[in-house]
Amino acid sequence: MASKEPLLAVEPKKKPQGRSKASMFYNADDYMEQLKKRYEVDHEIETLTMCSPDSNWEATKGKDAMTTIEVDDANRSRYTGRLFPEANKPDPMPEHLAFFFTKIKDSECRYMWNFLVGLFFLEWVWNILYGVALHYTGGECFWLLTIPFGIATWYTCVQQIYTDHDVMHGATYPPEDKPYWWKYLTHPFSDFISLPWEEFVLEHQRHHASTVDLLKQGEFGWDPEMPLYWLQENKWRIFTVWLIPVIHFFGLNDTGGAFAIEWYMHFPDAQSGGKCNKEMYSKWLPRRFAHHAFVACNWFLVYLVGVFASGNGLQFLLTVSICCRCGFGSAWFFVTNFTHSYEWNHFLAEHDHDRNFKLLHSVMATLLGGKHRWNEMLFHDVHHAFPNAVGTMSQRGRFHGYEKVMHAATQVLDNGLFKDNGDVETKMQKNDRRRSMKMSALAHSLR
Repeated sequence: MASKEPLLAVEPKKKPQGRSKASMFYNADDYMEQLKKRYEVDHEIETLTMCSPDSNWEATKGKDAMTTIEVDDANRSRYTGRLFPEANKPDPMPEHLAFFFTKIKDSECRYMWNFLVGLFFLEWVWNILYGVALHYTGGECFWLLTIPFGIATWYTCVQQIYTDHDVMHGATYPPEDKPYWWKYLTHPFSDFISLPWEEFVLEHQRHHASTVDLLKQGEFGWDPEMPLYWLQENKWRIFTVWLIPVIHFFGLNDTGGAFAIEWYMHFPDAQSGGKCNKEMYSKWLPRRFAHHAFVACNWFLVYLVGVFASGNGLQFLLTVSICCRCGFGSAWFFVTNFTHSYEWNHFLAEHDHDRNFKLLHSVMATLLGGKHRWNEMLFHDVHHAFPNAVGTMSQRGRFHGYEKVMHAATQVLDNGLFKDNGDVETKMQKNDRRRSMKMSALAHSLR
């Protein structure tokens, strides 16, 4: 879906309204006023967004434990002793890289939300078509109908997760002229319970604040995804790594029920003296109730379709849930475990990206929804270095094409993701340097 948009926004700008803290994340004037209003209420999202290598994380010092970086008095990690790194943004900015660091436009924000909501309704289209087909065949062709339904549902759910990820890193809230209840449509099919949209964004920003280096999870504070990484990193991993797809299926991922329970046990922070957070009953509990009520209604409607389809609503509901869990779980497996694994990052360092094993990369790109999505797997380290300034490779690829994004990410990687601060290079940084050298040598040989 690449378009031939100019590198920089060309719309005439409105009269400046002054600079807010939000302006370091967004440039679209129409969106700025909305963000100012939303951040007055959701100050936690603004604060956690700043806790990243490409933002002013030191401004968050003194905030609650869940909304700041965990370091000692020397600004070093209590886990590894490393300084919190600073992203190496090109300065001066080369013209051909400007698009990569330009904040999304208002039109792009609208497109992504329209696309995301469209995926929700597409999931309902599959459910209804499946129910109608079961009804008119009398259930005699169960597997013949369920297999194509499962494939379509799985693929749609994979796209929904990647779109959720794109949206939260560039267009956090629905555009002001769109219904605010669109936030309920972001992931209701993922599980029977899940996190509300705002807390979904928060926990993912907590992940970025805690884990800057892909191979050092929880380096700068608690990372809600630590259980997922433990299964592939502990000394018994030869036995536990096989459980990763299983726990994803049962909801231990960003949009799953087990993950929601884990997050609720940590957020929001208690007040001094162990008292309940002052916003628990005024903000968080009403949002959670509204979200869970919507999700419950969504699944009840699925049950009713099943009653119409075959007279067995529970069987239909469980079938839909299994297909959705396969989609959401496999998408999160790639976004979390795959991209953060030693094996994958070693593979990239030794074999470059799509110049070798072309068939493998083409197949994987097709399964995930296109090469612009596969860029997210190839350059997840760039995403973690610039979660705000760049956002996601997938989102950039929507508007500029996968190849242009791939070349930009390659050059950013070649320049070095972080500024030198005197610390010893990590395994990830050594991988990046070796990968960059191989890419440069190959590019030189092709000239």
